[in-house]
Amino acid sequence: MLKVIYTEQAPAAIGPYSQAIIQGNLLYTSGQVPINPATGEVVEGDITVQAEQVMKNIAAILEAAGTSFQQVIKTTCFLKSMDDFAAFNSVYANYFVSKPARSCVAVQKLPKDVLCEVEVIAVVSDAQ
Repeated sequence: MLKVIYTEQAPAAIGPYSQAIIQGNLLYTSGQVPINPATGEVVEGDITVQAEQVMKNIAAILEAAGTSFQQVIKTTCFLKSMDDFAAFNSVYANYFVSKPARSCVAVQKLPKDVLCEVEVIAVVSDAQ
């Protein structure tokens, strides 16, 4: 049975999708972009500022699902420019200390013209 995860502490979906879904003991998040959930606006700033907001959004979803960054097993990261790779990694490394498997690709354009987007798969302690 699928369980939809929603929290007001992360941005509402800007399309026909959920913030995250739990199936069995796995959480699958939608890609998180640097939108401040309180304002609904993209945070202004460079890749480090935007990556920090993305991580805050992911943290809120993980918490709402009853899991944490330590339980993330896979991430997929999308960057507008690979020139931002090192700066993005400096933020990423502060959150994903357990070093989950990861893919990181540059894409031509992201929603709302943001600089980064991240989605995760995490283990949920007990099947909800």
